[in-house]
Amino acid sequence: MSKRKLATHGGPDRALCHYPREHYEYWRHQFPEQADQFIAPLFGENISTTGLTEHDAYIGDIYRWGKTLIQITQPRSPCYKLNFHCDIDDFARTMQNNGRCGWLYRVIVAGNIHTKQPLELVSRNSDVSVAEAISIAFNAPFDEEQYRRLLAAAGLSASWSKNMQMRLLTKSIEDFERRLVG
Repeated sequence: MSKRKLATHGGPDRALCHYPREHYEYWRHQFPEQADQFIAPLFGENISTTGLTEHDAYIGDIYRWGKTLIQITQPRSPCYKLNFHCDIDDFARTMQNNGRCGWLYRVIVAGNIHTKQPLELVSRNSDVSVAEAISIAFNAPFDEEQYRRLLAAAGLSASWSKNMQMRLLTKSIEDFERRLVG
């Protein structure tokens, strides 16, 4: 993988992608003509579960999965490649705007896993849910207090920390267009 792709699609803070399985039902209803394609792992996720959504998962949460320990670092930032992959114009923006983005993990302790093993919450380290992080970063107007709150979330990825610091420095929100439409 090139260094440029690794900067946006991988690295230690983005080792695993989690996408809630219940969101697929939502997408099937939103796009009935493409309903057949909405099954895991359409969005490239490594983990797809039921009963755990962006509202229940928090930045910094540490989970045990088999012998592995993983930590939530950031929401997934949908990109324009989803538009082509799903063959739906502006799908990435739709995903971002409705908050059904999923999230990413870093691996704290590597180990063997089996897909049937449950994710067990070991530790909650912040009060910022993934849903709140999505709202703060993607859908809310400029808000220094909320950026500082997100920055204080233990476990937040380096790239998201940098983005929030840049917003505080420039007093502006970055343009999402290139990421969303290519």
